[in-house]
Amino acid sequence: MSAEELRQGPGLRFSIREGLCLERKPAPCGFVLFGASGDLAARKILPSLRGLASRKLLPEGFFVLGLGRSPVDEAAWRAQAPELSLHYLRGDYGAAGTYAALDRRLQSLSGEHGTRGNALFYLALPPDLFHPTVHKLGEAGLLDTSAGGCRRVVFEKPFGRDLDSALSLAAEIRDHLREDQVYRMDHYLGKDTVQNVLMFRFANAIFEPVWKRTYIDHVQISVLEEEGVGHRAGYYDRSGVLRDMFQNHMLQLLALVAMEPPASFAADCVRDEKAKVFRALKPLDPAGLVLGQYAGYRSEPGVSSGSKTPTYAAARLEVENWRWQGVPFYLRTGKSLGRRSAEIAVVFKSVPHSMFRPLAPSNLEANALVFRIQPDEGVSLTLEAKKPGPKTCIGALTMDVDYAQAFGVRPPEAYENLLLDAMLGDQTLFPRHDALEETWRFIQPLLDADLPLRPYAAGDCGPAEAGALLEKEGRAWRRP
Repeated sequence: MSAEELRQGPGLRFSIREGLCLERKPAPCGFVLFGASGDLAARKILPSLRGLASRKLLPEGFFVLGLGRSPVDEAAWRAQAPELSLHYLRGDYGAAGTYAALDRRLQSLSGEHGTRGNALFYLALPPDLFHPTVHKLGEAGLLDTSAGGCRRVVFEKPFGRDLDSALSLAAEIRDHLREDQVYRMDHYLGKDTVQNVLMFRFANAIFEPVWKRTYIDHVQISVLEEEGVGHRAGYYDRSGVLRDMFQNHMLQLLALVAMEPPASFAADCVRDEKAKVFRALKPLDPAGLVLGQYAGYRSEPGVSSGSKTPTYAAARLEVENWRWQGVPFYLRTGKSLGRRSAEIAVVFKSVPHSMFRPLAPSNLEANALVFRIQPDEGVSLTLEAKKPGPKTCIGALTMDVDYAQAFGVRPPEAYENLLLDAMLGDQTLFPRHDALEETWRFIQPLLDADLPLRPYAAGDCGPAEAGALLEKEGRAWRRP
C-alpha cells in the first residue's frame, strides 16, 4: 500500500494513509507443542504458524517439536505444514522419562537451528494437566533460564473452572514460573477488530471526550453462535456458558470498552487498567441475569439427559466508577442462535431537544459506534442526516468500513497474532493473574446460585426473558 491510497465504491470514497507501522520479528526459538496430536493443534495452532511463515514473521531460527501421547505417522505430521521444520516426540505427560527425552531433543534441535536455548512451550492440554505438566517441566530443569535462553509457557483456556481452582493453579504455577513467563490464551483478544477498540479510543481525539456517562446511553456486547455444542459437548456440559464465554471473552471485551487511558501501550500499563475495571464491577443481581438452554441440547452426544448446563446467558452489568456510573452494559452470548455474529455496540444518548418538529428526540435514531468482530470484521457509525432534495427528510445514515475491503486483505487468524506476541515476549493481549482472579471472583456467585434455566428453540434468538432485560428500561437488543 502506498503512503496514501484513495478507495472508492458505491456511495463511498475514503483514503487510507499509513502512519506508525511496527512489525518485529522474534528472536530464534523452538516451539514445543504439547497435545500435538489433538484437534486444537490441527485446527488452529499449526495453520496459524503456517500463516506466520507465509507472512515471513517467524524467526530465522525456528522449529516445532510436537509432543503427544498418540503415535503419529511422522511423514503425515510433517505434511501438515511442509514450510515448517516439524518434529514429533511421543510420550506420557506424567512420565519423568518423557521430559528427559524432551530435554535431549531440545538441545539437539537448538544446536541444529541456532535457537540459543530459547523455547516456547504451548500447553494445548486439558486444564487438569496444566499443573503436573509444568511441575515436570520445572523438575527437569526445562524452565530454568539461569544459564541463558528464554523459556515461556502458553496456557490454553480455561485457566481454572472456578475461583478456588484458578487460585490454586496460579499458586502452583508460581512455584515454577515468573509472571513474565506466563501467557494465558484468550483468542478473542487476538482479533484485529477487538484490538482496534483501543486504537479508536486512544488514537482519535474525537472519541475520548464523549466516552463516558454524560454522552453514552448504554453498551451492548453480543457473541452469538449459530451452531450447537457439536463435538465439544462432553467438555461443554461440564462448563456451560458462564465458564466457557462470560468469565473470559465477554468480560475481556467489556474491559476494553470501559478501561481508563493507560499511561502507555506497554503490557502492564494496559493490563493495570483492565484489572481496575474488573475490580469496579458491581456484584451482579441474579435478577439481572437470564440463563437459557436450547431445545435438543440434552440429546446431544455426551450430554447428560437431565443436564442443567446453560447454553445461553444475558446480563445487565454496571461498572461502579466515575466514568461509567449508571451506564448499563448488556452482555449476551449463546449457542444455537441461528446466526454467527460478534459485536460491540456503543450507543450514545439521544439529543436532549428536537428542533425538527413534529419529530421528538425519541424519533431520532441514537448515534451508535459498532465494532464488528465476526464474521465480517469492520466498524460502523450511525448518524442522523438529511436526504437530498427539497423536502426535509431525515433518516439514519450508517457509515460502514469493512476491513477486508478497506485494506485489501483479510485480517489474520487471532491465533497468529497471539502466537507471534508470545514469541516476541509481548504480554499486552494475555490476561494477567490478578485480572483473571477478579473475573472468577465476579462470576463465582453466579456459579453457586441455583438460577432458573429458560428454554429457547434451536435457531431462535434466545429466551424471551433476555429481551425483557432491556425492554423494561426502554431499550432493545440490536439485530446483528
